[in-house]
Amino acid sequence: MATLWFWIVAVMLAAYVVLDGFDLGAGILFPFVARTEEERHQVISAIGPVWDGNEVWLLAAGGTLFFAFPLVYASSFSGFYMPLMIVLWLLILRGLAVELRSHFKDVVWRTFFGGLFFFASAMLAIFFGAALANVIRGVPLGADNYFFLALWTNWRTGPNPGILDWYTGIGGVVALLALALHGALYLIVKSEGELRQRARTAAGLLWPLVAVTTVLAIPATVVARPDSLQNYHGHPAAFLAPIIVAASLAGIVILLRRGSELGAFLASCTYLIAMLCGAAVGLYPVLLPSTNPAMGSMTIANSIVGPHSLRVGLVWWTIGTMLALMYFSIVYWLFRGKVSQYSDTYGH
Repeated sequence: MATLWFWIVAVMLAAYVVLDGFDLGAGILFPFVARTEEERHQVISAIGPVWDGNEVWLLAAGGTLFFAFPLVYASSFSGFYMPLMIVLWLLILRGLAVELRSHFKDVVWRTFFGGLFFFASAMLAIFFGAALANVIRGVPLGADNYFFLALWTNWRTGPNPGILDWYTGIGGVVALLALALHGALYLIVKSEGELRQRARTAAGLLWPLVAVTTVLAIPATVVARPDSLQNYHGHPAAFLAPIIVAASLAGIVILLRRGSELGAFLASCTYLIAMLCGAAVGLYPVLLPSTNPAMGSMTIANSIVGPHSLRVGLVWWTIGTMLALMYFSIVYWLFRGKVSQYSDTYGH
C-alpha cells in the first residue's frame, strides 16, 4: 500500500507537469512567438479554457502527499517555506496576467501584463525544476525530521547545501527549456498562420538544447547523489525510463518532420513523464533524502499513515480522480481544434 501511494503521488505530479507545463511553456514563448496583438490574443485563447483547470493537479498532488505522507508534507513545507511562498505569488501573478490582460485596451497595460505572464511562467518553470532537483539531491534533515535551507550558500552540493547550487541550477535550466519546447509544440497544434510557423521555429531551436541538457543532467545527478542508480542496478527494467526519454526526444523531431503535430506534442508528454518516472525510480523508497549521513532519510515506511486510512482514502481518491478525468475529457473535447487567427473560436 505504501508503494502504491508513492506512485499515486508521482502520477499526480506528472499530470500537473504535463498539463500545466504547456501553459507555462506558452507563457515562456509569449514575447518571442507572438508579434502582433492578434497573435498574442491567439496564444492566450489557446490556453484560456484549460490553464486554471490544469493547476488542479498541483493542488491534488499536494493534498495526496498530505494525506498519505503527512510527515514529509510538514517537513517539506517548513524547510521550503520561502521558495513555496515565491511559487505561490508567481502562480497568483500568472493568473492575474492572463485574466486582466483582456480587460485593458490600453497598450501600456497590455504590455505590462504580457511581460508579467512571461516572467511568472519562466520563473515557475525554473523554480519547479530546482525544487525537483532539491528533492533528488537531498536536504539536511535534523533529528526532528525538519530542516532549513538558505537560498544559496557556496553553490556546492554537500551536507549543508542551499536551495540554489550548481545541481539545482541545472534542474531549473532543464525544466525551463523542456517546458518551453512543450509549449511550442502545443502552440503548433493549437495555432494558425505565422504564429504557428514561429512556434515551429522555436521548437527547432529548443530541441537540441533540451537534448544536450537532458544528457548532462544524468551524470550531474550521479555526482550530486551517488546512490541514485542503485535501483537501476537492482532492477534492470528501470532502464526503460531513460530509453523512453531518448526515444521520445527522437520522436519529437521525426514526427514534426512528417507533419504529425499532435504526435510530436504527445512525444513531448511522454518525454516529461519518462523523466519524472526516472527520477521517481532513482528515489524509491525514499521520499526526501538526507544529506546528513548521521540522519536517516524520509522513506515510505517511516512516513506513511495507518493502513485503514490508506484503504478509505484510496476509495475517495479513485472517485475524485474519475470525476476530474471526466471533467478534463469534456473540456478538452469542447475546445479541441485550432484557435482561429481572428476570433476565440476553435476549429471543430
